[in-house]
Amino acid sequence: MADETPDRFRLDLTRLAPWLRERFPELAGTMEARKFDGGQSNPTYAILVDGHPRMVLRKKPPGVLLPSAHAVEREYRVTAALAGTGVPVAKPLALCEDPEVVGTPFFVMEHAAGRNFWDARLPGMTQRDRGAIYAEMIRVLATLHAVDPVAVGLSDFGKPGNYFARQVARWTRQYRATETQTIEAMDRLIEWLPANDPGLEESRIVHGDFRNDNLIFHAERPEVIAVLDWELSTLGHPLADLAQHVMAWRVTAEGYRGLADSDLPALGIPEENAYLGLYRQHTGGPPIDPDHWRYALAFAMFRNAGIRQGVYKRALEGNASSDAAKVHGARAAEIAALGWRIACGDDNAHLQAE
Repeated sequence: MADETPDRFRLDLTRLAPWLRERFPELAGTMEARKFDGGQSNPTYAILVDGHPRMVLRKKPPGVLLPSAHAVEREYRVTAALAGTGVPVAKPLALCEDPEVVGTPFFVMEHAAGRNFWDARLPGMTQRDRGAIYAEMIRVLATLHAVDPVAVGLSDFGKPGNYFARQVARWTRQYRATETQTIEAMDRLIEWLPANDPGLEESRIVHGDFRNDNLIFHAERPEVIAVLDWELSTLGHPLADLAQHVMAWRVTAEGYRGLADSDLPALGIPEENAYLGLYRQHTGGPPIDPDHWRYALAFAMFRNAGIRQGVYKRALEGNASSDAAKVHGARAAEIAALGWRIACGDDNAHLQAE
């Protein structure tokens, strides 16, 4: 199969191959790098030797980047810290901070061979299989939140406490910097979120984008063998991480790859409340305060709308097609409106299929 990787993302093996072989002498043979498809902001490649995948390389993208963006060094650090805990990760093998080797810093990790599910509805599976997959996902997220950051050397991986306040301020700045039109729901959330901050201080390791397509499952069993894409990980409140994950229950398959327009009992996928119950079973914690959950969900929608607004702005500036700009602009407003409905007390608010 021909390598269809765009030229700007092709890896030059002239320096990479010797760098890898110096550290991993077993990589003898014809080496190639093949970029994985998908939306990773940090380009990710399979390193093949004689046509067989041997490890995975993840690097910063080319071009001028914000100082804190695309931090593969942080991804390497958190996965190295979590290796050996109950959190399944692809074991990190080596970090290269020298941009001269492939153009940007990168790290290599073990190749986790298994299944990756892009569609949250898990088409082609039985009810029992879907239920098992979802039970495993929430078990792994709860396991992550149970890890003591101090015990694994990550006490300085982020600022402790006051997570929601800091994140609301950060995403408000990001949104204002990319604002192209007035989104009334965003303006209301920007006022409501600081005024209603519940002051939750718990600080754990959070993934930041925990969802089905960032997980590798065993080829035959409903078992997560690797959580991927730790780019947004930090120290934060576990409820924010849980709400980001459970957003899928509030948004549609079309446009969002969610579950809101699916018949969950027919699919064998737990309803939202049942799913939260599974999380509580694993953490052993008390019931989630409804006001806290409402706040976390509203925040998750606000954050997602801010991200989409940024995509919209970049599209308008010529980094994507005009069609993409219109789509992301409409979705930023749509998801913000959903967040405002939740903030106003509509605990069953979700998007409707068009």
